[in-house]
Amino acid sequence: MKSVVRPLAWIMAATFPVLAQAQDRLSVYAWAEYLPDTVLQAFTKESGIKVDYASFDSNEALYAKLKLLQTSNAKESYDIIFPSSYMVSKMAREGMLQPLDKSKLPHFSELDDSILNKDFDPDNQYSMPYSFGSTAIAINRDDLADAEVTSWQDLWDSRWENQLMLTDDIRESFQMALLTLGFSANSRDPAEIKAAYEKLIPLQSNVLLYNSDNPRMPYVTGETSLGLLWSDQAYKTQQDGIALDYVYPSEGAIFWVDSAVIPSNAKSVDAAHQFLDFLMRPEVAAQIIQELGIAVPNKGAKALLPAEVAVNPVLFPSAEVINQGHFQEDLGDEVLAIYEGYWVKLRSQ
Repeated sequence: MKSVVRPLAWIMAATFPVLAQAQDRLSVYAWAEYLPDTVLQAFTKESGIKVDYASFDSNEALYAKLKLLQTSNAKESYDIIFPSSYMVSKMAREGMLQPLDKSKLPHFSELDDSILNKDFDPDNQYSMPYSFGSTAIAINRDDLADAEVTSWQDLWDSRWENQLMLTDDIRESFQMALLTLGFSANSRDPAEIKAAYEKLIPLQSNVLLYNSDNPRMPYVTGETSLGLLWSDQAYKTQQDGIALDYVYPSEGAIFWVDSAVIPSNAKSVDAAHQFLDFLMRPEVAAQIIQELGIAVPNKGAKALLPAEVAVNPVLFPSAEVINQGHFQEDLGDEVLAIYEGYWVKLRSQ
C-alpha cells in the first residue's frame, strides 16, 4: 500500500525560544517539518511534557542563534537542537554542547552501528543520530520530461538560465562545485576553495532562488523544476503525486547525518533525555519515517515499514550510491571562514 504523508500542524515559537525552566516544558530548535505533530502530541500525552518547537533554515543560522544566547547571558535557551554532522563537531569544540547521559537512553542500542562513532563525534559523546540522507538533483518530469541531467556539471548549462533552485547552504554549494573540478568535497586547500568560488560565479545566472527553509515547495508550486533537493524533501514531493525524479549525480551525491544534541545551557536536561529516548523507540522512528520521509538510522524501525518504503532508493540508496557519495566533514574554523568569506562575496553579486 502506498505510504501516505499526513498534513502536519506545526507548533511554532516566537523569534526567541520559550523559556524552558520547568521539566514540564521542552524547547526544541530543529529544521522545518522535522518532527511530526503526531509524535510531539504522543510524547506530551505520555510524559506530560509540552514541546515548544521553533525552526531554522541552515546550520549557520542555528550556530549563530545558539552562540548569541550562550554568550549574551540570555535567560532563553533551547533544550534540544538538530545540527548536521560538521556543526556537531564545531559546537562540541567550543563548549556549546553537553555530553549525553547514555544511562538515560536505553533505546540507544536501536541505532544503526554504521551511522555511529563518526569522526565528527567519536563514541557519540554528544550526539544521537536522528536522520541521514543525501543532497542530489531534483527534476520535475511534468515540466522537463526529456531533460538529460546526470551530473552536477549539467547544472551549469546555459539553457537553465534563471531556472535553478539551490539549497541555501554554504557547504553544499561549494561541495557541488569542488566535485565538478575533481577536488575533494571536503577540501581544506585555499586554492581549491577559491577555484570552487570562481566556478560558482557563472552558475549564479542560472540560479532563480536559494531555499533551505522549505525547499520542496518551489517544485510543488511550479516556481522551479530543476535544482538541488534533500532526499527526504524529494520523497515527500513524490508522495504528493508530483513526477519528481531524484538523480544521484555521477560525481557522487552529498550525504549528511543530522543529530539531536543538548546545548550546554539547556534548562530541562532530564526532559531532553526522555524525549530523545522516545524518538529512538522503533515504533516511533517508523512513524517518523512514514510521515516525514526521513531516513532514520533505527534497526528496529526498518522492519516495521511497508516493503515499498523500506526499499525506496530515495530514502535508502544502494551501497554503491553511498560508497560513491561524499559525507560532510568538519573543516575547522579557519577553513570554514574561507568558505564563508567567498559565500558572502558570491551572494552579494
